[in-house]
Amino acid sequence: MSPLELRPAIADARAARSRRALLAGSVGNLVEWYEFGVYGCLVTVIADNFFATGGPAGGAGALVATYASFALAFFFRPVGAVLFGRLGDRAGRLPALVASVTVMTLATTAIGLLPTRDAIGVAAPVLLTVLRVLQGLSAGGEFGGAVSLMTEHAPAGRRGLHGAFQSFTVALGLLAGAGTAAALATVLPAAALYGWGWRIPFLLALPLGAVALWLRTGVEEPPPPEPAPVPAGAPDRADVMRADGTRGDVVRTDVVRTDGTRTDGTRTDGTRTDGTRADVVRAVVVRAVVLGIGRVMGWSAAGYTFLVVLPAHLQAVLGTSVRDALLATALANLGFAAAILPAGALSDRIGRRPVMVFGALSVVLLALPLLRLLQSPEAGPGAKGGAVLLAGALVGLLAGPGPAMLAEMFPRRIRCTGLGVAYALANAVFSGCAGLVITALTARTGSPDVPAFYAAGVCAVSAAALLTLGGRDHREPLR
Repeated sequence: MSPLELRPAIADARAARSRRALLAGSVGNLVEWYEFGVYGCLVTVIADNFFATGGPAGGAGALVATYASFALAFFFRPVGAVLFGRLGDRAGRLPALVASVTVMTLATTAIGLLPTRDAIGVAAPVLLTVLRVLQGLSAGGEFGGAVSLMTEHAPAGRRGLHGAFQSFTVALGLLAGAGTAAALATVLPAAALYGWGWRIPFLLALPLGAVALWLRTGVEEPPPPEPAPVPAGAPDRADVMRADGTRGDVVRTDVVRTDGTRTDGTRTDGTRTDGTRADVVRAVVVRAVVLGIGRVMGWSAAGYTFLVVLPAHLQAVLGTSVRDALLATALANLGFAAAILPAGALSDRIGRRPVMVFGALSVVLLALPLLRLLQSPEAGPGAKGGAVLLAGALVGLLAGPGPAMLAEMFPRRIRCTGLGVAYALANAVFSGCAGLVITALTARTGSPDVPAFYAAGVCAVSAAALLTLGGRDHREPLR
């Protein structure tokens, strides 16, 4: 066959590899976040079974202890991002992704089999916390590997959409977790739910994880970029064709000269040739991680406030029934899921910055009115349902373009680790602590508006960081 006749076959093969990578990268996220959604929605049940002591603190003390265990898992995410990220950057994306989903599946299943505090005493919350730490480690490694795999396999001009599938399956996982918990609360009496029904969602992680593992074992590694050798002394900039068909002068950080040096001032072995100290290079990487945290902290805070913490807040503060609180959370996750893919695709057309800044500022302006609507006894079920749907959709505007935005911040050789650490640290501080902070501040101040102030305040800071995004970052090839 002639080269012209081979082109369609090559294009079809690339498209097939891209679709397979998209499915394999995203299905693990569904398993990871399904468990976090289940834990968040059943937090009052878990508190009663593992942390309640009957002491003077009562249910509030058990709830705070349960959220502390929830937050602890988040603080192990950065450790997991480093461990699994280095594995992904050195050995390949797939070994890291297989390892992360295996650890998460086994730890989640083990939670479903744990004896309660009534059966084994203080060992029950200790064992639960250990399993939560393992889940935090695996979840920290999942994001960097999955986003790297999906964006590196993405066709030109579609990184935002492909990266959005990571967030979309997060939404599906949270929705599946909330939906499963809501279904159990609807069909089971309260005594059965608290006695044994809560175990069912955790045990379902085993077959889900097995499917994810099977899908991941058949995916190819993303092809490495092909550096084009150029003569020594070649300029650091070049006139190139961009993904949108225009030409422009861009920095050539991926070009290798014939003397073995790159145009970004490094040799192919990673050492510097321009006299820059290694600590300066590390400072640049740390700055990128800090900036990445600022750009996703609003996504983290608003996401967990509206999608995970909401049911316990509605029950504990507003007196909502378990069933109605879980149904509200399911609606919020539905709005979240519906907005993610359109937001990612839109960011491929107009850029990450306008979509994400609009989402962050919308949370700043609407968080308090939406929560007040939920508190209003005059508001009907339709209005309250619309409020939680909108709240979830606002988070989707941040989560859709977010993965591709982070992938574009780091070069390939440190992408898994860099974007994974930035995302994990943001989640550890602004997601993992959300339930603990909101519960403690609500108890101290007596204000039911604390969740809105928390989400709006963090999103205001995040919007400032998002304004630093380049207007054409989405058009340039990955470094």
